Amino acid sequence: TTLERLQAELTEEEICELDGLHFHTLCEQNSDDLATTLRAVEEKFGRYLSRMKWVNFGGGHHITREDYDRELLKKCIRHVKETYGVEVYLEPGEAVALNAGELITEVLEIVDNGMKIAILDTSAACHMPDVLEMPYRPPLKGAVSTEDADLRENKYVYRLAGPTCLAGDVIGDYVFDHPLQCGERLVFQDMAIYTMVKTNTFNGMNLPDIVLEKEDGECEIVRTFGYEDFKSRL
Repeated sequence: TTLERLQAELTEEEICELDGLHFHTLCEQNSDDLATTLRAVEEKFGRYLSRMKWVNFGGGHHITREDYDRELLKKCIRHVKETYGVEVYLEPGEAVALNAGELITEVLEIVDNGMKIAILDTSAACHMPDVLEMPYRPPLKGAVSTEDADLRENKYVYRLAGPTCLAGDVIGDYVFDHPLQCGERLVFQDMAIYTMVKTNTFNGMNLPDIVLEKEDGECEIVRTFGYEDFKSRL
């Protein structure tokens, strides 16, 4: 809300009875953007903060990114805590698993319908719904998206698609340095964030196994899914 709207909807006494203030303005951003937001929050709402118990900085903080300025983040937190005597909260976001997790899939069939289309045993609709909802183009090991590739080079372009009946079950167009083969495995990266919590079994598609890769390279199957898991969702 804006300060003007807050003051129009609540009396001064009611505003002073609020326990905390929550703002959420960031998305995959660095702490300099948080500092900019804080200046605006203090300018507009600063006179109320010392009467509150907490301030929530929202999500969207890319804390684990290599170039993220964590010292500035700590400075922002200390400033608000010491100036206004409040607890400071940050919402967990994708930074807790940034660039983590791989989805391993296999090429089932390759068809030609104006361009080469590789049908995979994974589905955008079922296993990576952010691809359709955001939309989002996941990184693929050993390939690049056509959005980032130089198509003037002599490369192999494939549209990667799922096996469901959904016409839009398309992951995207990717450029490879070799022709794909049926049975070949592909590895999508940065897939840990929403993959498990947003998966579904549309068309009876099974869910991928969950596997933990340890530091020594050993892999442990944590969970597999079968018909009973599909049935229990109905």
